[in-house]
Amino acid sequence: MLLAFETATRSASIALLAEGECLVEEQLPRDRGAAEVLLPAVDAVLNRAGVRLDAVEAFAVSIGPGSFSGLRVGLATVKGLAFGTPRPVVAVPTLAALARRVPDARDPVLALLDARRGELYAAAYDPGDWEPLGGLAEGVYTPEQLCERIRPPCVLVGEIGVAEQVRERLGEGVRLQPDRPSARCVAELGAELLARGEGVDAARLVPNYVRRADAEVKQTGLRFEGR
Repeated sequence: MLLAFETATRSASIALLAEGECLVEEQLPRDRGAAEVLLPAVDAVLNRAGVRLDAVEAFAVSIGPGSFSGLRVGLATVKGLAFGTPRPVVAVPTLAALARRVPDARDPVLALLDARRGELYAAAYDPGDWEPLGGLAEGVYTPEQLCERIRPPCVLVGEIGVAEQVRERLGEGVRLQPDRPSARCVAELGAELLARGEGVDAARLVPNYVRRADAEVKQTGLRFEGR
């Protein structure tokens, strides 16, 4: 039994997966901060499923990129729930989980999230095995840069405004699916990663911001993580 958290966007959610089946998915209110409602939502999910927290065997958390504050809240919550127990946690790439919202895709899937400043968090995936495509690895791009790296036919999945920007530039042969990451997809991908032995101790996890916060950019002169 796996409890999953998606807090990378304003549409935060929690899901409970058992034996590959999503038992419950709870959408958090968008008009209230995740820090305020996340733990009560955990109780609601467990109550709806009729299980106790000690029945949960593992956790999955959307690790980024996305909202800096949302990612921190989700990760802190998972660390608190897993603290002092041997239960593993699996870090799920947010864009990879978003790409799974298009299960029937035959063409490359480009997952997009708003990175602000006129830029997008983006990554492309092969729907055959859902592995990242080398030509468009996870990163921060302008719409123009994306259109230089990917060509139709393809599927764009993500927030409607940013996805439409890219579709207008790519032209024909583009399928648009407005959507957001979901805890259910985080849970399903997390279960696959866990089965491959990619679960870790919660204390080892850090958010994958991809891009540094404005204050850190001013201090270091570096815009991206690891650069």
